[in-house]
Amino acid sequence: MSRVEPSATTGELVRVDVDALRSSLTTIFEALDVPAGDAAIVADGLVLAESRGVTTHGVANLAPRYAGWIEEGLANPRPAHRVTRGASALMNVDGDGGLGIVVAARVMDDVAERAADTGIAMATVHNSRHLAMAAFHAMRALDHDMIGVCTTAVAPAMVPTFGSEPRLGTNPIAVAVPAGEEPAFVFDAATTTVAVNKLRLKQRAGEPAPAGWIVDADGEPVREPAVPEPPFRLSPLGGTPEASSYKGYGLAAIVDILGAVLSQATFGQRLETWQASHTLTAIDIDAVQPIDEFRTAMDAYLRMLKSTPPAPGHEEVLVAGQREHRALQASLAEGVPLPSAAVEWVAERGRRHGLTLPRLEHT
Repeated sequence: MSRVEPSATTGELVRVDVDALRSSLTTIFEALDVPAGDAAIVADGLVLAESRGVTTHGVANLAPRYAGWIEEGLANPRPAHRVTRGASALMNVDGDGGLGIVVAARVMDDVAERAADTGIAMATVHNSRHLAMAAFHAMRALDHDMIGVCTTAVAPAMVPTFGSEPRLGTNPIAVAVPAGEEPAFVFDAATTTVAVNKLRLKQRAGEPAPAGWIVDADGEPVREPAVPEPPFRLSPLGGTPEASSYKGYGLAAIVDILGAVLSQATFGQRLETWQASHTLTAIDIDAVQPIDEFRTAMDAYLRMLKSTPPAPGHEEVLVAGQREHRALQASLAEGVPLPSAAVEWVAERGRRHGLTLPRLEHT
């Protein structure tokens, strides 16, 4: 089944208030029959992504898509996820067709509670939907003084190294690690050379994708900048065989195996764009060493990396999550930069449902 997914990514950027945007989205998804607590999770995840500068997985790209899935019956607004098999530290969960952003968040919270008793806990999740920014779920473990890991297996977009047709998804991996005075280490990356939403943004803007992002219909890497056209064929992380694209291919397969094959989920070509399966893992640091000692060590580790002398032409060496943390601080102080089309989508949704929404303009 093919369909055009909506977006609200066009127009000039408008600064909007973080709290007002979160409140508006919560109200809109409540009007779509999503329970209040779940609607707040949807809003929190999308606004956090937008605030951290991860616009591919934020309000503009995903709020219209998620609302459309609910209206079309492709996502269950009131999922009752349940454990189908497993023990205290490892379980398999049926997501009941719910929005993945809700299901994965709820399961990660459960996994963290279990890890407090077992030291480490993991869940595989099937019968779920797209979970938005994977880091949103990994970061939920930070509130428990734990390391969080999230992976998600999605519909095919990646062409295996030496292949000519997509067989694997972008299959991102996210890891969040608490620190002390330093911002948390937050790694979140697709196992393709680029996230598919970045290609969508390039295609809508008529801009060329850099060399190595995509492959052609014969599976050959496109080695010159070119405007991408759907159906997108993404290269594995690495871009070309010479640049070790087989590493991205292998990582994507691992995400499929742990998230889909292990959980008895649909995988590969049988997946529709809205279907996904996940793994959520929490590691209790205090089971290994005192958390305060770990935070101090993490600060030293991150500062060691950031103190690396920069190469010529570069100002500094960054660590995972640092750029996004800076974007978040700016969004909190100055408002979230949101495309005008996304602001209008929020307003239109409010009118459609007869809602009273707060003013979004940042003051």
